[in-house]
Amino acid sequence: MKEKSRGEALRYLCATVPALFVGGISILSALNREVAPGLAQIALDLALFGAGLALMRWRHRFPWQVALATALLTLYSTTAAGPAYVTYVSLCTHRRWRQIVPIALAVWLCPATQILWRSADRLRVVSVTSVTIVTGSVIVGGLTVFGLYLSARRDLAASRRQAALEAQAHRVEQARLTERVKIAHEMHDVLAHRISLLAMLAGGLAHRTDLTAEQTRKAAQAIQENAHQSLNELRTVLGTLSRDGGVEDPQPNLADLDALFDEVRVAGQRVEVTDTIDGRELLPAQTGRHAYRIVQEALTNARKHAPGARVRAELGGRPGQGLRIRMSNPAPYAGSSGSGPGSGSGPGLGGPGPGGRLGLVGLAERARMAGGTMNHAVQDGRFILDVRLPWEA
Repeated sequence: MKEKSRGEALRYLCATVPALFVGGISILSALNREVAPGLAQIALDLALFGAGLALMRWRHRFPWQVALATALLTLYSTTAAGPAYVTYVSLCTHRRWRQIVPIALAVWLCPATQILWRSADRLRVVSVTSVTIVTGSVIVGGLTVFGLYLSARRDLAASRRQAALEAQAHRVEQARLTERVKIAHEMHDVLAHRISLLAMLAGGLAHRTDLTAEQTRKAAQAIQENAHQSLNELRTVLGTLSRDGGVEDPQPNLADLDALFDEVRVAGQRVEVTDTIDGRELLPAQTGRHAYRIVQEALTNARKHAPGARVRAELGGRPGQGLRIRMSNPAPYAGSSGSGPGSGSGPGLGGPGPGGRLGLVGLAERARMAGGTMNHAVQDGRFILDVRLPWEA
């Protein structure tokens, strides 16, 4: 808005240049007593100049009408040429040649006609008129080119603004898509964890015939609670995907791992935990969330690929040294050892079996998102998953 006001002031200043020029010449002539100034003529000239300035404010709404009116003012007023030139340039920026051509003729002929009316000497009329026509042609041609240049520059600026807006919209949309992909990853981890717990609990009810009525009731209650929790988490994630924002609900972190271990133990998974983390309250929330999901996914993969095996979870680290997550379970059918996120030998935490490699790929991607690394191998009959996440001091 400030730049627009500055440009408008500059246009009015340009429109006053002829008036200042003519006024200066009149004052000098009066001082030198070369020509006695005609006060009535000067007053009429300045009045028409003021009318031209007043008409300029309507040039955007009525471009050719205002340009024609200000051009006609130059039949009687020399100083009105300023407003006439400004409104003609404004008309040229619209690039409507059916309007530009006749107005250009008016802007060109009206000043020459004024000189013709005011001059009494025939020879002087011819000379002055010739000079006026040539000068007017140069002025009108220059004003036309300048108006077309301004129009092209405005179009270029508008196209750049539009491109910038589209680029910004594209970046916003990409950010939303990226966030939704992250949310979908969260949904996969959460639901895979819940469904594998349900499968374990249901499998126990289906194959064990020695359970008491109380044990059967507790198992059925655990199935019901996990199914209810799965639906709630699914609704939360789907609701987040349908909005234009990020994850709004509180996300799990390192402090929730104890509850996770208790939950899987209730479902029948055997887990041994060694926790030597020092200063866990200083761990960044984002790193804690990734750590929780990595442990959750590792437990899920162990239930799928090594059912009934005892899982050992070792957690350690401190600020400045990083966070280490080491998950392992027996791999009785491992035929060879391997390491790195690409190999998938050994059952257990993402080993052979339907979707085994996908589990390792998901864990590797999760570690990469957190800025860490993941390795896995089979050593001494155990499948070992080793994840290291950054933790600055």
